[in-house]
Amino acid sequence: MLSNRMIHILKVLIATKVPITSDDLANRIQVTSRTIRNDIKELNEILLISGGVIKSTRGIGYELEIKDQKKFKLFLQEMTNDSHATNQTPNTPEERVHHIVRKLLLENGYIKLDDLADDLYISKSTLQHDLIEVRRILNTFKLELESKPYHGVKVIGNEMNLRFCLSEYLFNRKELMMYKEYQMDFILPEEDMKRIQSILIEEIKHTDIEMSDVALHNLSIHFAIACKRIHDGNYVLLAPDEFEGICHTTEYEVAKQIVSKIESAFHVSFPETEIAYIAIHLLGTKKIASRNLNRQEFESFVERDLRDTIQEIIQKIDDRFHLQLKNDNELYISLSLHLKPAINRLQFGMNMRNPMLEEIKAKYPLAFEAGILAGKVLEERLAVHIDEDEIGYIALHISVAMERQKMNQDVKRCMIVCATGTGSAMLLKYKLQAKYFHQLIVVDTIEYYRLNETPLKNIDFIITTIPIEEEVPVPVVYVRTILGSDDFMKIEQYLHDRNENKITYLKEDLIFLQEDLGTQEKVIKFLVHELEDAGYVTSDFGASVIEREKLSPTSFGNLVAMPHPMESFTEETFWTICTLKRPIEWSGNRVQFVCLLSIGKHDTNLQGMYEYLISIIENEQIVKQLISCKDKKEFIETLNRSYDR
Repeated sequence: MLSNRMIHILKVLIATKVPITSDDLANRIQVTSRTIRNDIKELNEILLISGGVIKSTRGIGYELEIKDQKKFKLFLQEMTNDSHATNQTPNTPEERVHHIVRKLLLENGYIKLDDLADDLYISKSTLQHDLIEVRRILNTFKLELESKPYHGVKVIGNEMNLRFCLSEYLFNRKELMMYKEYQMDFILPEEDMKRIQSILIEEIKHTDIEMSDVALHNLSIHFAIACKRIHDGNYVLLAPDEFEGICHTTEYEVAKQIVSKIESAFHVSFPETEIAYIAIHLLGTKKIASRNLNRQEFESFVERDLRDTIQEIIQKIDDRFHLQLKNDNELYISLSLHLKPAINRLQFGMNMRNPMLEEIKAKYPLAFEAGILAGKVLEERLAVHIDEDEIGYIALHISVAMERQKMNQDVKRCMIVCATGTGSAMLLKYKLQAKYFHQLIVVDTIEYYRLNETPLKNIDFIITTIPIEEEVPVPVVYVRTILGSDDFMKIEQYLHDRNENKITYLKEDLIFLQEDLGTQEKVIKFLVHELEDAGYVTSDFGASVIEREKLSPTSFGNLVAMPHPMESFTEETFWTICTLKRPIEWSGNRVQFVCLLSIGKHDTNLQGMYEYLISIIENEQIVKQLISCKDKKEFIETLNRSYDR
């Protein structure tokens, strides 16, 4: 049987997409590098017959390679079952904190510190250190850890906040989702969870309420928590005016029908305030069908305050990021459809987990920044807190609008000049049309000798496989007959009206390689200091970077972080690059490549810049190559080679 430590090593290797050194593993698990090496040696003996192997590369680290998916999947299932069956003791700080929070939330009375320490096989001093993080987590949900002499510690606070903490923190932890769905047996058995979901599906399908799969799953979790808390004698309390505002809604009637079935199935009695609590969830998670309304019809459906809020959001996004979205009726409608029910959640401080959050942040960083700006507008107008999950949902609507805008951009018209005959000219034409279907029209293919006779009035540029000596009134792109990545790069410069981004955004004096900095705070402080010393930024730049980082961490896996200020401080857009000797912890992710962005005040092509940057940093191989560079010349050459978009 695997030890708890070995299981943790395997979890880290499964979750990590790039190699990790024994030192990094040792720091995470808080053992020596020698212990890590011994454990991995033993692990490999087990993995040898289980479809996997942990490869070791000198100077790079350990990496899990799966050789037989079927065998390895079976091994994971057996390992997970074994770990639950033996109820293994948490032994990393993160696991211990998770265990303590869960135990405190599910306990009605006080828990003695001695009992907690004994339960975890740790000293009182180690427990006190873990409780610092426990308090921080509880505070984010407006809960406190009360300490009473001779009694121990207990979570105190609003019942609704406590339930939010249970749902958001306990059911949204990465470690609980490593292999399968969350393990929820400590709230209700799996068969009871399935019964709750069946009741919800059956009751909701008889109503006009539409609900996404994620919303349905969230509601199931909240019902499970409600059953557990009510059974233990803990109830949600609502102010009379809050209850009055809910009890006359359609959602309250639907909640009564659902609760009636839940009460019969689980022999628990829901008071009226608990029914209202469920109604609030229905109000906050239901989908509103667009019914293909036009702008005028939709304005009669959406309240004036919400219309004004959305107009302010879109205007501020356009002013800040120059995205030109204010005439996009579909964005206006989609944001209205999302925010109309969301406002009910926000006003009660309810959480809505976003399973796509990390991917949205990584793939659509500009849309996410626009989402943060939208969140600030909502916070100011509604006096509510907007968290990362909600920002992610808003960003998704904005990213759709940005993609729609790209589709609607003017299509470029080109002419192909080819000297090697009709066959190669047609090959070139069809290759270009297949790759740039929505962006490029090939008007004609001609021989070089016919160029002077051909009118070019409606042509944006010429693509030629033969050098053109004479002057022509449109740009000329010289390519090979069999197109390569560098040829596509040249063509795309004309398609997107962009210059060489690699030259525009990168400054040689702002490249710092193989730095020895141990924390994200030290990295930001170092880079800001260098920028200030060189006269690129003013003294308030750094504070704005830190403020932005507090709103939502800018690390998103693949060893990369992209910190940046809340607003524009410089006239031009540029990058400050820093690679590190060793990966560091950056808000839950390991980071070794940092790109500090400074966005120009009047830069109108931010989407092109972000697309170029993302094409580099989402490529694991390129990131590894850039991290390994020892001098600036090598770094710039590696970056230039990567520019194959």
